[in-house]
Amino acid sequence: MHFTSEQRLDDGVLERAFTLGEIPGTLWTPESAAPVPLILMAHNNGLPRREARLVARARQSAAYGYAVATIDAPGCGDRPRSAADEQARADLRRAMRAGEPVDEIFESFVGPLVEKAVPEWQTTLDALLALPEIGGPVGYSGWTAVGIRLAVAEPRIAAAGFFAGGHVPRAQREEARQVTVPLLLLLQWDDEGNPRQRALDLFDAFGTEEKTLHANMGGHTGTPWFELDDGNRFFARHLK
Repeated sequence: MHFTSEQRLDDGVLERAFTLGEIPGTLWTPESAAPVPLILMAHNNGLPRREARLVARARQSAAYGYAVATIDAPGCGDRPRSAADEQARADLRRAMRAGEPVDEIFESFVGPLVEKAVPEWQTTLDALLALPEIGGPVGYSGWTAVGIRLAVAEPRIAAAGFFAGGHVPRAQREEARQVTVPLLLLLQWDDEGNPRQRALDLFDAFGTEEKTLHANMGGHTGTPWFELDDGNRFFARHLK
């Protein structure tokens, strides 16, 4: 892991950009004399790690006393895109403009993205846990499709917070039954891109006995600010 920049923010959090091979990422760490728990944070469907909402969530969680890390998924953010990536995105934009169904396009785009992203998250986790300022345990927050696969494949994940607004491929909807860590699922009741019954069915499918659903009125980007605080309290119960 090679750190390429760092800055101390007004709240005392240290923000560092890093590269790990071809993987670019950002790490936020609080001021602490002892190693702190880690939260891996990913944005739905591979949106860039510098997206403002993700950065705001990461900084707040770091201020709560967690190390927080995010990376750009393959073909997303600062990563180069293949011709297939570009075609899938173009098909998605065209279908959305025309009001056509987009589930199968998402399936063809998000499914392979999950397959590529999860091993990179595991490689990143290995490197992060080798840093002296990070001690674990480890939580995961954000992109549901990647989070499901990671929670199933990675025994170091101790708790997970998912956002119901991202597309979850069929393979991950089946894998949800194997998720056994404590879980918090956030649902926007009027999410224009995510039918609520699909999200409710996914919540029901999760195999863990300790799962909580928070549903709020509003569209895709209308998650209330207080859910950030509730999410950090959820992680405090399981990571501290």
